[in-house]
Amino acid sequence: MWLYLGLLSALFLGLHNLCKKHAVADNAVIPVLLGTILSGLLLITPFFILSKINVDLAKEIGFYIPSISLKTHGFIFLKACIMAGSWMLAFSALKHLPITIVTPIRSAGPFFTFIGAIFLYNEQPVFLQWIGFFLIIFSVFLYSRIGKKEGIIFKNNKWIYAIIGATFLGASSGLYDKFLIQYLFLNPQTLQFWFCLYVSLILIVILGISWYSNKIKRKSFKWRWSIPAVGILLQTADYFYFKALQNPEALIMLLSAVKRSQILIAVLVGGILFKEKNKRKKLIPLVGVMIGVGLILYSN
Repeated sequence: MWLYLGLLSALFLGLHNLCKKHAVADNAVIPVLLGTILSGLLLITPFFILSKINVDLAKEIGFYIPSISLKTHGFIFLKACIMAGSWMLAFSALKHLPITIVTPIRSAGPFFTFIGAIFLYNEQPVFLQWIGFFLIIFSVFLYSRIGKKEGIIFKNNKWIYAIIGATFLGASSGLYDKFLIQYLFLNPQTLQFWFCLYVSLILIVILGISWYSNKIKRKSFKWRWSIPAVGILLQTADYFYFKALQNPEALIMLLSAVKRSQILIAVLVGGILFKEKNKRKKLIPLVGVMIGVGLILYSN
């Protein structure tokens, strides 16, 4: 069941990536990011209020948010810092790069998670899983060759480094999620509520210091329907992901890889919607990524 929950998460992540590309195109990154997080927070806040005024009903519908210790708040705040950095880098890169280049690079995230899962959680891969992960990495390399034809020279493009940094931080957060869910026994909605609240506070501070006082930057922001859509889709995807991770048998390395199937939506649908170049050539490494994910699922 946890693998199916992972696939549901991938579906909503794919839709989230399409809306994110629309939201950041020719737009100010930090306020867009803040708008998406606040939208997600507004989605979850009613459950927090319900948990305070009617505990039984909140438990009955499966969205009870209990009180947590100060130490646990500290652990969640650390995750908020990691992901705030990851999202700022990712949103900035997505603004300047095609979605059909950004999404495949993000597909390398499972490789970092894979290594971390071995050393931190002693998750043991089998032979087919090794093949699957290295096939994903090789496919991402093929994307870099295609990217050059779009004027994107990987070694000289700072946005490529930004998306790589975002991928590494995101993978680190994924490993940390297993600790929060399986070792601290946080339920999904509790983690999501406090996480969104802390990320919002971090971004408000950054916005106030580096963006709000600049009139030119303020005028560069455009409100779009896709901004709240990004937040709602992300929180939906995260909910299914955290529910999958609650299963003691769930392996973070496999969940991370299964989530990469979102690439189907980003490359096939996104390439058409945003009229990006070399869509047919990108299908070749896309198949490589999907075979890698398939091998991991099959080996399980």
